Amino acid sequence: MIELLGKIEFEPFLLSFKLAFITTIILFVISVPLAWYLSQTRSKIKPFLESLTALPIVLPPSVLGFYILVVLSQNSPLGIFFEDVFGVKLVFNFTGLVVASCFYSLPFMVQPLQGGFESINKNMLEASYIAGKSKFETVLKVALPNIKPALLTAIIVTFAHTVGEFGVVLMVGGSIPSETKVASVAIYEMVEMMDYGSAHIYSAIMVIMSFLVLLSVYIFNGKQSRKLGI
Repeated sequence: MIELLGKIEFEPFLLSFKLAFITTIILFVISVPLAWYLSQTRSKIKPFLESLTALPIVLPPSVLGFYILVVLSQNSPLGIFFEDVFGVKLVFNFTGLVVASCFYSLPFMVQPLQGGFESINKNMLEASYIAGKSKFETVLKVALPNIKPALLTAIIVTFAHTVGEFGVVLMVGGSIPSETKVASVAIYEMVEMMDYGSAHIYSAIMVIMSFLVLLSVYIFNGKQSRKLGI
């Protein structure tokens, strides 16, 4: 066991955490206005947008990864544009992983935020508008502070979900050491090489981390519910 522990490379975990951190920040910025719109609108396109947002939950990761790979490839208009203008390739590198992760983890950020916004007392929002606050100020200073449990759930679950990605990141990024070889891909390679001892250790770390993340969410939400007398 001590020998196995000495063989652990922490770089895949650090790469996973880096990917999850960047993805969570990007998705938070994108998802707040989107979730707010979905929670407030009565437009006929709302079911379409909600279905589109939730699609990564039901799509097999390999399918989603394949289409992202096609869209971002060097032969696609988007891939050609980014390579010619910015000199950036969008596949088989860390940038591609971030883009793919944003698509894959989008519903895990949007849905909790949307549910939180929908639970806010409408009178509170109306009072904010009457006081002369803009929609931006209302979201920032009234809505977000009043959905802390949903906000924490969205951020932590998105982070944890991104850390555990496998199918999408393997399709789009492959397994390039120090670039795209995240923890889930490293575990897959260990199993392929029949290195079950190392795979057990890496997997156990992922299980413990995931459990602690979920435990922290439920404990915080439970405390918030007791404060509100729910």
